[in-house]
Order: sequence, then C-alpha cells, then structure tokens
Amino acid sequence: MVQDWWQRDIIDPGKLSLLLCFAAFVITFLTTRGITRAIRAGRGPFHDNISAGGTHVHHAVPGIVLLISGAFVAVGSSSGSAAAAIAAIAVGTGTSLVLDEFALILRLQDVYWTDEGRVSVEMVSLAFGCLGFTLVGAAPFGVNDMGSAELGVRIGALAAGAVTLALVTICVLKGKFRFALFGIFLPPLAWAGALRLARPTSRWATWRYSPQRRARAAERATAFDARWDPILDRLSDAVAGKPSGE
Repeated sequence: MVQDWWQRDIIDPGKLSLLLCFAAFVITFLTTRGITRAIRAGRGPFHDNISAGGTHVHHAVPGIVLLISGAFVAVGSSSGSAAAAIAAIAVGTGTSLVLDEFALILRLQDVYWTDEGRVSVEMVSLAFGCLGFTLVGAAPFGVNDMGSAELGVRIGALAAGAVTLALVTICVLKGKFRFALFGIFLPPLAWAGALRLARPTSRWATWRYSPQRRARAAERATAFDARWDPILDRLSDAVAGKPSGE
C-alpha cells in the first residue's frame, strides 16, 4: 500500500524533489529554533553566535548561499537526478534559514526575539502550508489511474482550496492577518475572518465602511484583542520563544 502510494503520488508525478525540499524546510526550522533558544538560554554546546572578524553572521546568510546555490543546481539538472535531489534539499534548507530571519531582513534590525520578530514564524508557517498543500497533491494533475470517485474528491478538494484562498485574501484586506495565516490550515477560521467586521484601519474598512461602521469595527477589534491576544501570544511564545520585551 505504502509502496503503491509512493510510486503513484510521489515518483510518477515528479514530486520527490518537492518532498525532499519540504522535509529539509521543516527539519531545518525546528533545528534552528532549537539551537537559537539554547543559545539564548545559555544551554548546550552553543554558547555564542557565529562571527567572522567580529561581525555577527546571522543564519540568513548561509541560508541565502544555500538558496542561490540550490537554485543554480536545479536549473542545470534534469528531473529525477541526484543533482535535482541535492538542489531540493539545499533550497528547502536555505529557504527555512532565510524565512526564520524574515523580520530582520524586512526591518534591517535584529528583532529576532522581539514582538516584531514573530512575523518570521508567520512567514515560515505560510511557506509550510503552501509546500504541504502542494505536496499532498489534491489537484488531479500528474496522478494516473484515478477512479471517478477519487477524481471527484480531488476536484472537490481543489475547489475548496480555491474558495479558501479567496477567503484568506479577504482576511488580508480586512487586516485580519492571523485569521488569514491560520485559515490556510483551518478553513473555518478563514470563513470567520472573512465574515466578521474588518479592522478599522484596514483597506477594506477604508474602501467600504462609513464612519459609524468603522467606529463599531474599532470597538469589536478592541474587545477581540483583549480576549484572544493573550492566548495567541502564549501560542507564539511556545513556537518562537518569548520576546525579550525590548
């Protein structure tokens, strides 16, 4: 059963490189966060950051090198070759290292352990969801010997994914970025975010809301933040580490 699935859904559609990229991405992120948290706590063999000539070398730097190298190797290699597999691992590893410091690159400041640094984890989660859904292969492309029932399920899943993407876009326009992020993994959250009032400062509210409706949206946003922000902060702390408060 597993061998048949492997051959039909991974090898035949040419998804082996994508699987290796996804695995490298996840393993690198978990390893990197474990190492950085150990450095921060002063535990384990990682007592200091890597430096060159007194300059701190962030892990986004080797990430960029791996990402570029993997891209070049992938361009020059044939599908299914050993070089393509190596390139996929390099791209997955490099992408994970770069996105883990996305906030630093965005702000050109070391905000890794601050509230602003949490956007890095959100970007990693977004990339994780996109890679994972592509790897699952709900879309009926590249898979042979499908029965009518399986084809119907795959088409239905593809349609549901398209609707979810539209709802996630609405959440973004409404300024509900956490609903958009988590809605990728849990579609009911995307529905909830799309149907609720927009944030008062969002593009959606600017385009569509009257002053009275924006005032109501502000009241709803304040009440929502007071109730859910502590819970979401604890979840973020568990994944990314507690901000320093600076």
